[in-house]
Amino acid sequence: MEKHLNVPADPKQLTQLEAGDYVYLTGTIYTARDAAHKRMYDGLNQGEALPVDLKDQFVYYLGPTPAKEGQVIGSAGPTTSSRMDKYTPLLLDKGLKGMIGKGKRSPEVIDSMIKNGAVYFAAVGGAGALLSKCIKESEVIAYDDLGTEAVRKLRVENFPVIVVIDSKGRNLYETAVNDFKNGK
Repeated sequence: MEKHLNVPADPKQLTQLEAGDYVYLTGTIYTARDAAHKRMYDGLNQGEALPVDLKDQFVYYLGPTPAKEGQVIGSAGPTTSSRMDKYTPLLLDKGLKGMIGKGKRSPEVIDSMIKNGAVYFAAVGGAGALLSKCIKESEVIAYDDLGTEAVRKLRVENFPVIVVIDSKGRNLYETAVNDFKNGK
């Protein structure tokens, strides 16, 4: 089913999403990859504040290429989400409600998603140039020294994603395999 969602989203809206839904996001999302996640995680464990309030926010696992002349951002394809799994449960406990990336998540992340009412979305890998056209503004807000892995605030319009794991833990990667095996 196709849905449109303004982000940050009302947590109640997230409970209505189901694994397999096609969703178009419009609003504000943040970027963070491995190095930024490690820095946020280490900072939290040392009693530091996060560079952004994650309550009800979405994070896109992205390290964009440099923008060309006249562009807001370079190619903006997702990175492998499992690389953030070590850090994710703590960030979910801090209010994170949506994650965008590609690939499977660990059982610990899925359990934390259910506990915190969060959703995991997949963006299409290999389509970074097309996805970048949905990004209307990009601003580095933290960890500028990390280059492409800095935390960015993005304004997106109709950014296409697929719900892979919904807030109840239903996992498209598992159900799709079962459906295929059963000839559906």
